[in-house]
Amino acid sequence: MLFRSKRFSSRPDDELLVDISEEFGIRKLHFGHDDTQSAMRISDPIELVLAYSRCVFAALLFVPSPKRMLLIGLGGGSVAKWAYAKLPETRITCVELHAQVINVARSMFSLPMDDERLEVIAGDGAAHLVGMDDDSSDFIVMDAYSATGIAPPLATTEFFAACRDKLSDDGVLAVNLWGSDKRFQQYCERLSGVFDGHLLLLPARQKGNVIAFAFKKGQGEPRWAALSQRATELEAAYGLEFSEFVADLARLNPHNDRKLFV
Repeated sequence: MLFRSKRFSSRPDDELLVDISEEFGIRKLHFGHDDTQSAMRISDPIELVLAYSRCVFAALLFVPSPKRMLLIGLGGGSVAKWAYAKLPETRITCVELHAQVINVARSMFSLPMDDERLEVIAGDGAAHLVGMDDDSSDFIVMDAYSATGIAPPLATTEFFAACRDKLSDDGVLAVNLWGSDKRFQQYCERLSGVFDGHLLLLPARQKGNVIAFAFKKGQGEPRWAALSQRATELEAAYGLEFSEFVADLARLNPHNDRKLFV
């Protein structure tokens, strides 16, 4: 099943192919190549099938009750659906460049219609962010990928600074990165520079995704014992592998045997 969408641009490589595949009860979204952008278990549309989408919610270790959440890039809507179902106090805004992707998310991936808690906007994520009112987001997720990688305007120092400025004092930005991307280190350096070094990297245990968490302010060098206790509580509440997230934070971040430096 093949859907076609096109940006408002004269460049032929801006054309986006939206491809749907289905196997073993899993429906997948692809953008013009074999890499999976989103996946849904047909019998349980809320389940976060892809490891990276579960890792995004490791942010709850640090921002336990986000009131306002902004998603830039929708895909099949996995992150939006889970937040909508599991975080009833959170108001969610999603900005997706391609209207056809929104249509596919709703018709093929069970994305709910807009209501008082969910708003899905067809538009440019960077422009929307800059034009936001003074109300701050507690949790911004940047997951805007094309067939060739992160959209360049969403990986600049200026864009990351705009994200920082729109976060609440205790807010966090989560950026989905590919560890094998030749610009991976460059992106991390930009984030670290904009956020004064308040950066954590969480590798997903599936493929090469790494979620970068950038914090508006330092987290007080949390102790592993406190993070482990918090993970146990979150696992009981939400069923995601928060204990594994805590263990995996030690893989790419400065720490000692007592605490995490962030």
